[in-house]
Amino acid sequence: MPNNKSKNFLYGYSYVNGIKMYYEIYGKGKPLILIHGGCSTIQSSFGRIISLFSKNRQIICVELQAHGRTSDRHTPLSFEQDADDVANLLKNLKINKADLLGFSNGGNTVLQIAIRHPEICNKIIAGSVLLKQNGAFPHFWEFINNGTFEQMPKEYKEAFLKVNPNNTKLKNMYKKCADRMSNFNDFSDEQLQSIKASVLLINGDKDVATNEHITAIAKLISNCRLAIIPGGHGEYIGEITTLNPNFKTSEFVVPLIEKFLDLDL
Repeated sequence: MPNNKSKNFLYGYSYVNGIKMYYEIYGKGKPLILIHGGCSTIQSSFGRIISLFSKNRQIICVELQAHGRTSDRHTPLSFEQDADDVANLLKNLKINKADLLGFSNGGNTVLQIAIRHPEICNKIIAGSVLLKQNGAFPHFWEFINNGTFEQMPKEYKEAFLKVNPNNTKLKNMYKKCADRMSNFNDFSDEQLQSIKASVLLINGDKDVATNEHITAIAKLISNCRLAIIPGGHGEYIGEITTLNPNFKTSEFVVPLIEKFLDLDL
């Protein structure tokens, strides 16, 4: 269990599969696990919505391998390993089953959890996922294959250094994230068809993945609902790189997600 306490939340580290994973726990009630996007931290992905969700639920946020305060291992990043790490963390926290919400690469991770560890999943919310290479426009892959550390959004750099002031570790995280996307492997149709949990897919209408891609993915998952929201990558949850400086929390999709979680499917 967590060994530290802040004013509004508990936080701690857990040893999982050879790394020291950082996590935070807010609120009380049925657990909802939040899994951040690539090159991100808990706060850069979810800092605007944690307090909204924690009014009615226990919210458990993690930082994945090499991200933020979590240590690294001498292996590349993979969605499969991230899924195994989160599953191990929940075991250590004595959480037998939970709802899971992942954003961007974190959405890929929660879908891998549904595939690899179905016994721990209640409902799955996957936001702004890209599951096949043909799901994004060609210029996205051109950027991925030719991008540099200097082009990494400053918001991500600042968020990482705020919680882990080590520029070498920041560059290591960037390189590992870039390599994972450069060597991206499609989710197979068979993997997606194997998912038994109820799933909600969310995508911005100006997101990384095309609406056609998300619609096709939704058709492969047997118990899936789909929401396409006006805006860019994560704008619907206040993700840091698309956050409107004049944002209103009423613009976020928290009520939509809570309604899905409360449905008797």
